[in-house]
Amino acid sequence: MENFVIYNPVKLHFGKDVVEKLGKNAARLGKKALLVYGKGSVKKNGAYQHTLSSLQKAGIEVVEYDGIKSNPVIEDVDKASAIGREQKVDMIVAVGGGSVIDSAKLMGITIPVTHSGWEFVDGDVKPKEALPLVCVLTLAATGTEMNSFAVVQSDAKRKKSGYGHPLIFPKHSFLDPTYTLSVPGNYTSYGITDLVAHSLEAWFGEGETSLTDRFIVSIIREAMKYGPKLMEDPDNYDLRARIMYAATMALNGLTVQGKKFQDWGVHAVGHCMSVKWDIPHGASLSIAYPAWLKLQRERIPERIQELGHALFSADSIDDTIYKMEYFFKLIKSPVTLAELDIKPGKEEKEDLFQIMKMNKVDGLAHKITEEDYKFLIEKMSG
Repeated sequence: MENFVIYNPVKLHFGKDVVEKLGKNAARLGKKALLVYGKGSVKKNGAYQHTLSSLQKAGIEVVEYDGIKSNPVIEDVDKASAIGREQKVDMIVAVGGGSVIDSAKLMGITIPVTHSGWEFVDGDVKPKEALPLVCVLTLAATGTEMNSFAVVQSDAKRKKSGYGHPLIFPKHSFLDPTYTLSVPGNYTSYGITDLVAHSLEAWFGEGETSLTDRFIVSIIREAMKYGPKLMEDPDNYDLRARIMYAATMALNGLTVQGKKFQDWGVHAVGHCMSVKWDIPHGASLSIAYPAWLKLQRERIPERIQELGHALFSADSIDDTIYKMEYFFKLIKSPVTLAELDIKPGKEEKEDLFQIMKMNKVDGLAHKITEEDYKFLIEKMSG
């Protein structure tokens, strides 16, 4: 087992009507908030109105920025940061899913400077300060509400990259499962896929620690037990709450303690599909993971078999891969590009290959070569 430090400063508020306490908590952080959200769903599920009301009751002035995409782009981060800088906001309130919160995290370190947020993502500059961030989560998926990481895309550079820094931990995150009741079936499915994929990235990381592995398996089994039920009964608050809790636990540090690092190779592959076709993040992962398991079947057979036994009582590697694919299909998440009506020809496959090269797709624990790129592209195409 590796040495480790546990640090997570996020105060998480979970349950019905917790947003009523948002304004009181935010008032301790600042007086003028940049309220960031997506393209309108938060106004349909009540999250926007409840958040705005709580802020106004606490006497907090609000400046708004909306329109964050489901695959967030650095252009929005920079535009919103310019507004925040001009308006002299002293905190950020993000209402939405992972794309909104990730964007807001990067705004927090970009507002105090004059350059693009991409300079942080690219590693050219390190942040020295950040505006405090308060989150209201409306989609159970990424776990960003309780960690110090963000993912953003640059359309101009054709890159999608992750970024992490302790300064971008949220101060408070409010999780009311009620706000996820209106999430459509496809994005509910993609969220379940995302939390499973995060857990798998930890499972296939480097280092052995049995208790952490048990945490990982428990989170995946929670998703596999309640995810299909939720797809059949999307208005069930209790099922929404269980999945929301599992998604947060999948990426708040719980699944990495005692390991050197997680792998993240599958996420790197998925990001390239999002750059190429603007595929929703979770959908890209359910397409990439079966292909990656097939790539690794001869390289890490014992680890794959151990996972299959823990999750499915699988008696072989092929059975493990089959049952993983079956689960994704059960929750209606695609396992090939063809299921999204994407049927890449030779030129499109070559373009995806070049995007993977440009983004230097690789895993931290399990290396992926350029020859592997070709194998993965064929398997993912369907």
